[in-house]
Amino acid sequence: MASKTLPSVLRAFSTPARQPMQLARSFRTSSQLLETPSAAIPLRKPVGAFRGGMFGFLLGTTLAGAGTYYYILDEYRVSNELLTEDIYTRSMYD
Repeated sequence: MASKTLPSVLRAFSTPARQPMQLARSFRTSSQLLETPSAAIPLRKPVGAFRGGMFGFLLGTTLAGAGTYYYILDEYRVSNELLTEDIYTRSMYD
């Protein structure tokens, strides 16, 4: 008797379980959201790619130039100090 009930139990587990039918979701908005005035959104003037590119190029060039200027100024200061020190040491031994 147990041999006849075992296949029916296995068959029940082998068939996929059926999913309950899901209800379609409805989308609703409140009347307050629908009545939003369009003047509340600020209008922005779009920046063109050419103007943005020029601004970025000029900003990058200015920053790179300022960095280079201070680097060269520091190198000049160091070399000037070394030269001055060398002149003083040579003048002491002459």
